[in-house]
This record gives sequence, C-alpha cells and structure tokens, in this order.
Amino acid sequence: MNERGARRVAGLAGILAAAAFIVEVPLYFLYSGPPPDWNVLTRLLVGILALAFLIVFATAFRELVKVASPAHEWVGTMAFATGLVYATITLVSSGLEAGAVIVADHPVDPTIAVSGTYILYGTIGRLMLALFLTAVGHGVSRTNLLPRWAGRSAFVLAGVNLAFMPSLFFGNNPAHFYAANGWGTTALMGAIFSYWLLGLGVSTYRSGRTHPGLTGSAA
Repeated sequence: MNERGARRVAGLAGILAAAAFIVEVPLYFLYSGPPPDWNVLTRLLVGILALAFLIVFATAFRELVKVASPAHEWVGTMAFATGLVYATITLVSSGLEAGAVIVADHPVDPTIAVSGTYILYGTIGRLMLALFLTAVGHGVSRTNLLPRWAGRSAFVLAGVNLAFMPSLFFGNNPAHFYAANGWGTTALMGAIFSYWLLGLGVSTYRSGRTHPGLTGSAA
C-alpha cells in the first residue's frame, strides 16, 4: 500500500470508528435504572463495530508510518499493538456484558452487575488507550504526517487517560465520576476519544489528497 492509500484507509476507518462511538455513548444515558435488553445489546453491537473500525485504523496507521518514515516503523507497530490490545480488552468486556443480559430473565444493568468489566473498561482500558495515543502522537510528531494539533492533542489525551487509572480504588457506582466504572472513567473518556478520533480521521483522509509529499505518488 502506498502512502496515499494508507492515508485514505486510515482516515476512513477513523471516521467510521468515531461515528459509531459517538452513537454508542448516549445510549448509556437513556435510562436511570436497569435498561431494557434492546438498549444494552444495541449499544454493545454499535461498540463492537466501532472497535472493528479502530483495528483497521491502527493497522493502516502502522502502514502509513512505515511508508512515510521507515526509521519510525517501530512507532507504528506500537500504535498497532496497543490499539489491538485495547480493542480486544473492550471486546471481551462487551461479550461479558452481552452474556449477562441475554441469560438474565429480567432487566439488569451490566455496568454494575458484571464485575469483571470494572477495570477492563476502567484502569486497564485507560492504560492501553494512553499507550495507543502516545504512540500515535509520537508517530505524528516525528514524521510530520499530520498537523501539529494531532500529535499534541494525542499526548494531552493520553495524560488524561492515565489520570483515571487510580479510579479502581473508588468503588463501583457508575453514577460517580471517578469510580472504577464511573461515568467519567468510562463514558466521558470514550466520548472525548470519539471526537478526537473523528478529527484525526477527517484530517488523515483529507491529507490523502492534499499532503505535499504525495505529489506523483498515487501510482
């Protein structure tokens, strides 16, 4: 894959992943108590699609870094590896939640009932996402693949994710901001990441047509 192709694939995958995440997050706030099964299963299905697109983005980003700057291929590999681990962890969490809802004979809130997901969505997910963002930020900054804001904002967002790692010490009430499964630790971080990824995806896709280094490289 040439650089232009990698930019377009990464950009489109980033946009689609972000769009799915943006649709998913509000579904967590439609009900104050245990939500109906359709709500839980719908948001999980949308989230699974988002994670699939995120894996495509991470793969294409690795190729983009490799083509643009072979000396920084390791950074692209780090972004791919951590993005894949983050997606895998979240997919496992989604599977646990879906199983609990499917087997229950009454509405349950899986964000509380499925204790195995507390630090998968929380502390572990925040660490993996921070590593992914750091790798993306480093790759963008060192290779000038995208505008400076993309790299700098990735570093800032990575730091914010790391700040939520100690949340596992603060209980399991999702209504609390800083709980292990709190709305700040999970939903807010997911929403911020979604809109950042949307901006990054749009910028990456547009750069496939406008980046000066692509002149004559489309063949």
